[in-house]
Amino acid sequence: MLQFEAYLDQQLKTALKALNYPDIEYQFDRPKAEAHGDISVNLAMLLAKSLKQNPRQIAQQIVNALSLDSRQIAKVEIAGPGFINFFLAEAGLQARVPEILQGGENYGRFTLGESRPAMVEFVSANPTGPLTVGHGRGAVVGDTVANLLEWSGYKVTREYYFNDAGRQMRVLGDSVRLRYLELLGEKIDFPEDYYQGEYIKDIAAKVLQAHGSVLKESAETDIFKETAVREIFADINRTLESMNVRFDSYFNEMDLYRNGDIDRVIENLKKKNLAYEQDGALWFKASQFGLEKDRVIVKSSGEPTYRLPDIAYHIVKFQRQFEIMVDIFGADHIATYPDVLAGLRASGYDSSKVKVLIHQFVTLMEGTEKVKMSTRKANFVTLDELIAEAGGDVTRWFFLMRSMQSHLNFDLKLAKTHSEENPVYYNQYAHARICSILRNAEEKGIRCEGKTGLSASQFAPLREKSEFELIKKLLEFPKTVYKCALDYEPHLLPLYLSEVSTAFHKFYTECRVISEDEALTRARLGLCLAVKTVLGNGFRIVGVSAPERM
Repeated sequence: MLQFEAYLDQQLKTALKALNYPDIEYQFDRPKAEAHGDISVNLAMLLAKSLKQNPRQIAQQIVNALSLDSRQIAKVEIAGPGFINFFLAEAGLQARVPEILQGGENYGRFTLGESRPAMVEFVSANPTGPLTVGHGRGAVVGDTVANLLEWSGYKVTREYYFNDAGRQMRVLGDSVRLRYLELLGEKIDFPEDYYQGEYIKDIAAKVLQAHGSVLKESAETDIFKETAVREIFADINRTLESMNVRFDSYFNEMDLYRNGDIDRVIENLKKKNLAYEQDGALWFKASQFGLEKDRVIVKSSGEPTYRLPDIAYHIVKFQRQFEIMVDIFGADHIATYPDVLAGLRASGYDSSKVKVLIHQFVTLMEGTEKVKMSTRKANFVTLDELIAEAGGDVTRWFFLMRSMQSHLNFDLKLAKTHSEENPVYYNQYAHARICSILRNAEEKGIRCEGKTGLSASQFAPLREKSEFELIKKLLEFPKTVYKCALDYEPHLLPLYLSEVSTAFHKFYTECRVISEDEALTRARLGLCLAVKTVLGNGFRIVGVSAPERM
């Protein structure tokens, strides 16, 4: 629809100038009711206050001043309090199909980012255990946001931030050591707050296999932690790759200490008189930067709170020249990330360049029962297990089906259903059906190449209502991608793709694609190829496969 909107925008601006009306900002909308046309604009109502006229009268004056090409716009109507509704011409719609085919794999891409560097940081789970279902939602949201930014023209780096030090890592290493001793026949009183999962026993078995019993009396304990980190990270990466999630870089929190970044943050805050000592702790004057009260950044024990390394890490991001920095966090971070943004402002950085996206929790439903999740107690469902049950494509799609601001009930029963009830199956089947149609046409000697049939006249045989509804839906793809990227709302894309599939299935039911009418056949094959293009491009952004056979 962007092509039509650009045309109408130009015509409306010309009309406003002719009427000596102010040139103000307005927006185009898609009317919900078919009777109200294809594109609507609220321009007249926006002008009413400054012109001190009835908006319907203003709308009529604007319409009278328009000089529209009938091949683009079939008619114009004024509705309600002053909406101007435009009805697209059949010829204009037919002319847009070749543009989709010509765009091919690039249809829907934008140059908004102008190759500027952007970072998306997501997952960032410390290597203490397998990824859970909750981690999975963050992984899919983060990767899809990165895809959307790439489609918008940004040069994107996907980064994983982690820490392999601290108490939790010592507990992890000791958990493995105790399980190792159990394997050697020792009776162990395993602490309740240690990591309980079977994966700990598996790692202990690998230590035993590699080193035998020589570590039983050894004072060397780092090898247990190092083995655990190596094995768990390898497991995390395998899990993510099974959902088509890959990272460009990894950043270890410990590097912030080794490189002096932590010390520099403290020195800078003290130099600006924005840090002070109280009760043996170091406090940041966060109240001067919009927060209700000051925050501790170094405890009385000398151990930093999470805020300090996070502030330092984001300063490093700025130093790496990223112009947009997107953080994907779970709902447990909702009350804490403002502290980090305040710390950035205090350190002299533009925190508006950091976009924090919070995704809500996931509840995995097994029948009518909720499956509990706890990394330490190990009575959780791992992301691996979910993928094994539902498949990587289904898992990705289901994680994106709802707004990240909404709690997600993951319906495992529906996820495993191979029918039209399953939205992934429904959409992929539309793509596979088109591939089948194109193969059938080729077997009959009718070829439909992506770079042929590029003249509007070749699509003139398209006359059915379902054909035009399908074309209109395809033309919404670039604007949908743009909105998803600009507003960081990736869930809108699966919703849109489902609408495309619905429009295609309706068209396929009502219109015979391959018939004795050669011109009509080629036109409908071209339309099918345009649908395949849009679905394929959408699937790439969502991160699911585009099967040619099902």
